[in-house]
Amino acid sequence: MIVAIDGPAGAGKSTVARKLAERLGFRYLDTGAMYRALTWLAIREALPLAEGEPLGELARKNPVTFDEAGRVFIGGCDVTSAIRQSRIDRMVPVVARHHDVREVMRERQRELAAQGNAVIEGRDIGTVVAPGAEVKVYLQADPAIRASRRQAEWPDIGADALATDLRSRDESDSVRMQPAEDAELIDTTDLEVEDVVTRIEELIRARSLATS
Repeated sequence: MIVAIDGPAGAGKSTVARKLAERLGFRYLDTGAMYRALTWLAIREALPLAEGEPLGELARKNPVTFDEAGRVFIGGCDVTSAIRQSRIDRMVPVVARHHDVREVMRERQRELAAQGNAVIEGRDIGTVVAPGAEVKVYLQADPAIRASRRQAEWPDIGADALATDLRSRDESDSVRMQPAEDAELIDTTDLEVEDVVTRIEELIRARSLATS
Protein backbone atom coordinates (compact mmCIF):
# COMPACT_ATOMS: atom_id res chain seq x y z
CA MET A 1 0.00 0.00 0.00
CA ILE A 2 1.10 3.54 -0.78
CA VAL A 3 -0.01 6.41 1.47
CA ALA A 4 0.52 9.81 -0.17
CA ILE A 5 0.75 12.86 2.09
CA ASP A 6 0.89 16.27 0.43
CA GLY A 7 0.70 19.85 1.62
CA PRO A 8 2.62 23.11 2.01
CA ALA A 9 5.63 23.77 4.22
CA GLY A 10 4.74 23.86 7.91
CA ALA A 11 1.55 21.82 7.55
CA GLY A 12 3.14 18.91 9.40
CA LYS A 13 3.85 16.50 6.54
CA SER A 14 7.24 15.21 7.65
CA THR A 15 6.38 14.71 11.30
CA VAL A 16 3.05 13.04 10.54
CA ALA A 17 4.43 10.86 7.74
CA ARG A 18 7.35 9.67 9.84
CA LYS A 19 5.14 8.80 12.81
CA LEU A 20 2.57 7.10 10.59
CA ALA A 21 5.25 4.99 8.90
CA GLU A 22 6.51 3.90 12.33
CA ARG A 23 3.02 2.83 13.41
CA LEU A 24 2.33 0.93 10.21
CA GLY A 25 5.78 -0.59 9.83
CA PHE A 26 6.00 1.03 6.39
CA ARG A 27 8.98 2.70 4.75
CA TYR A 28 9.05 6.49 5.10
CA LEU A 29 9.97 8.38 1.94
CA ASP A 30 10.72 12.07 2.42
CA THR A 31 10.78 13.49 -1.11
CA GLY A 32 11.83 16.88 0.22
CA ALA A 33 15.03 15.28 1.51
CA MET A 34 15.77 14.14 -2.03
CA TYR A 35 15.71 17.71 -3.32
CA ARG A 36 17.77 18.81 -0.34
CA ALA A 37 20.35 16.13 -1.08
CA LEU A 38 20.63 17.24 -4.69
CA THR A 39 20.99 20.86 -3.58
CA TRP A 40 23.79 19.85 -1.20
CA LEU A 41 25.60 17.97 -3.97
CA ALA A 42 25.15 20.80 -6.48
CA ILE A 43 26.66 23.27 -4.04
CA ARG A 44 29.56 20.91 -3.33
CA GLU A 45 30.13 20.53 -7.08
CA ALA A 46 29.86 24.32 -7.56
CA LEU A 47 27.13 23.97 -10.18
CA PRO A 48 24.97 27.01 -11.05
CA LEU A 49 21.69 26.51 -9.21
CA ALA A 50 19.80 28.64 -11.71
CA GLU A 51 20.45 26.20 -14.60
CA GLY A 52 18.13 23.23 -14.74
CA GLU A 53 19.80 21.02 -17.34
CA PRO A 54 23.10 20.39 -15.50
CA LEU A 55 21.20 19.90 -12.23
CA GLY A 56 18.93 17.34 -13.87
CA GLU A 57 21.96 15.49 -15.22
CA LEU A 58 23.56 15.58 -11.77
CA ALA A 59 20.40 14.08 -10.28
CA ARG A 60 20.29 11.34 -12.91
CA LYS A 61 23.91 10.33 -12.31
CA ASN A 62 23.53 10.42 -8.52
CA PRO A 63 20.24 8.81 -7.47
CA VAL A 64 19.25 9.50 -3.88
CA THR A 65 18.96 6.44 -1.64
CA PHE A 66 17.61 5.79 1.86
CA ASP A 67 18.64 3.08 4.28
CA GLU A 68 16.33 1.23 6.68
CA ALA A 69 17.03 3.81 9.39
CA GLY A 70 15.89 6.64 7.09
CA ARG A 71 19.34 8.06 6.48
CA VAL A 72 19.80 9.88 3.18
CA PHE A 73 22.65 9.20 0.75
CA ILE A 74 23.79 10.83 -2.47
CA GLY A 75 27.06 10.56 -4.36
CA GLY A 76 28.29 7.98 -1.86
CA CYS A 77 27.85 10.39 1.09
CA ASP A 78 25.58 10.23 4.10
CA VAL A 79 23.98 13.69 3.96
CA THR A 80 21.24 13.14 6.55
CA SER A 81 22.46 15.93 8.82
CA ALA A 82 24.07 18.17 6.21
CA ILE A 83 20.85 18.70 4.26
CA ARG A 84 19.13 20.18 7.33
CA GLN A 85 21.38 23.22 7.39
CA SER A 86 19.64 26.57 6.88
CA ARG A 87 21.78 27.37 3.82
CA ILE A 88 20.42 24.25 2.12
CA ASP A 89 16.86 25.10 3.15
CA ARG A 90 17.13 28.53 1.53
CA MET A 91 18.39 27.14 -1.79
CA VAL A 92 16.14 24.09 -2.19
CA PRO A 93 13.28 26.05 -3.84
CA VAL A 94 15.71 27.32 -6.48
CA VAL A 95 16.76 23.79 -7.38
CA ALA A 96 13.33 22.15 -7.07
CA ARG A 97 11.57 24.52 -9.47
CA HIS A 98 13.54 23.25 -12.49
CA HIS A 99 11.55 20.97 -14.79
CA ASP A 100 14.63 18.83 -15.58
CA VAL A 101 15.21 18.24 -11.88
CA ARG A 102 11.60 17.39 -11.08
CA GLU A 103 11.34 14.89 -13.93
CA VAL A 104 14.39 12.96 -12.71
CA MET A 105 13.28 13.12 -9.08
CA ARG A 106 9.75 11.95 -9.85
CA GLU A 107 11.12 9.00 -11.78
CA ARG A 108 13.32 8.08 -8.83
CA GLN A 109 10.44 8.51 -6.38
CA ARG A 110 8.31 6.12 -8.43
CA GLU A 111 11.14 3.58 -8.38
CA LEU A 112 11.31 3.80 -4.59
CA ALA A 113 7.53 3.63 -4.25
CA ALA A 114 7.46 0.46 -6.34
CA GLN A 115 9.51 -1.33 -3.66
CA GLY A 116 6.43 -1.84 -1.50
CA ASN A 117 4.51 -0.43 1.45
CA ALA A 118 5.45 3.20 1.99
CA VAL A 119 4.32 6.54 3.35
CA ILE A 120 5.43 9.18 0.86
CA GLU A 121 5.24 12.88 1.59
CA GLY A 122 5.79 15.91 -0.58
CA ARG A 123 3.93 18.44 -2.68
CA ASP A 124 2.71 16.48 -5.70
CA ILE A 125 2.69 12.87 -4.56
CA GLY A 126 -1.02 12.16 -4.88
CA THR A 127 -1.38 14.03 -8.17
CA VAL A 128 1.82 13.23 -10.09
CA VAL A 129 4.26 10.85 -8.40
CA ALA A 130 1.79 8.24 -7.15
CA PRO A 131 -1.67 9.05 -8.52
CA GLY A 132 -2.63 5.43 -7.90
CA ALA A 133 -1.89 5.61 -4.16
CA GLU A 134 -4.54 3.76 -2.15
CA VAL A 135 -4.75 6.56 0.44
CA LYS A 136 -4.18 10.24 -0.29
CA VAL A 137 -4.09 12.98 2.30
CA TYR A 138 -3.58 16.71 1.90
CA LEU A 139 -2.53 18.54 5.07
CA GLN A 140 -3.13 22.25 5.48
CA ALA A 141 -2.89 24.76 8.32
CA ASP A 142 -3.29 28.43 9.12
CA PRO A 143 -0.34 30.44 7.70
CA ALA A 144 0.55 31.85 11.13
CA ILE A 145 0.74 28.36 12.61
CA ARG A 146 2.80 27.13 9.70
CA ALA A 147 5.21 30.02 10.19
CA SER A 148 5.55 29.30 13.89
CA ARG A 149 6.31 25.65 13.17
CA ARG A 150 8.97 26.67 10.69
CA GLN A 151 10.43 29.03 13.31
CA ALA A 152 10.71 26.16 15.77
CA GLU A 153 12.43 24.07 13.10
CA TRP A 154 14.82 26.86 12.05
CA PRO A 155 15.47 29.01 15.17
CA ASP A 156 18.57 30.56 13.57
CA ILE A 157 16.44 32.30 10.92
CA GLY A 158 14.46 35.42 11.82
CA ALA A 159 10.66 35.25 12.00
CA ASP A 160 10.18 37.90 9.32
CA ALA A 161 12.58 36.14 6.95
CA LEU A 162 10.79 32.83 7.52
CA ALA A 163 7.37 34.35 6.88
CA THR A 164 8.65 35.88 3.65
CA ASP A 165 10.21 32.56 2.64
CA LEU A 166 6.94 30.75 3.35
CA ARG A 167 4.98 33.12 1.11
CA SER A 168 7.59 32.75 -1.62
CA ARG A 169 7.43 28.94 -1.42
CA ASP A 170 3.65 28.95 -1.57
CA GLU A 171 3.72 31.13 -4.68
CA SER A 172 6.39 28.98 -6.32
CA ASP A 173 4.57 25.75 -5.47
CA SER A 174 1.05 26.97 -6.27
CA VAL A 175 0.78 24.99 -9.52
CA ARG A 176 1.90 21.62 -8.14
CA MET A 177 0.62 22.13 -4.60
CA GLN A 178 -2.97 21.14 -5.34
CA PRO A 179 -4.77 18.31 -3.56
CA ALA A 180 -5.73 15.30 -5.62
CA GLU A 181 -9.46 15.08 -6.32
CA ASP A 182 -9.72 11.97 -4.14
CA ALA A 183 -7.50 13.26 -1.32
CA GLU A 184 -8.75 13.67 2.23
CA LEU A 185 -8.14 17.26 3.40
CA ILE A 186 -7.03 17.58 7.03
CA ASP A 187 -6.52 20.95 8.70
CA THR A 188 -3.75 20.49 11.27
CA THR A 189 -3.99 23.98 12.78
CA ASP A 190 -5.51 22.82 16.06
CA LEU A 191 -4.55 19.17 15.97
CA GLU A 192 -1.74 17.32 17.70
CA VAL A 193 0.49 15.06 15.61
CA GLU A 194 -0.98 11.92 17.18
CA ASP A 195 -4.49 13.07 16.30
CA VAL A 196 -3.57 13.54 12.65
CA VAL A 197 -1.83 10.17 12.50
CA THR A 198 -4.85 8.46 14.03
CA ARG A 199 -7.19 10.05 11.49
CA ILE A 200 -5.04 8.80 8.63
CA GLU A 201 -4.91 5.34 10.19
CA GLU A 202 -8.71 5.34 10.21
CA LEU A 203 -8.71 6.22 6.51
CA ILE A 204 -6.33 3.34 5.82
CA ARG A 205 -8.51 0.88 7.74
CA ALA A 206 -11.62 2.08 5.91
CA ARG A 207 -9.90 1.71 2.55
CA SER A 208 -8.61 -1.76 3.45
CA LEU A 209 -12.10 -2.89 4.48
CA ALA A 210 -13.60 -1.46 1.30
CA THR A 211 -11.19 -3.39 -0.89
CA SER A 212 -11.11 -6.65 1.07
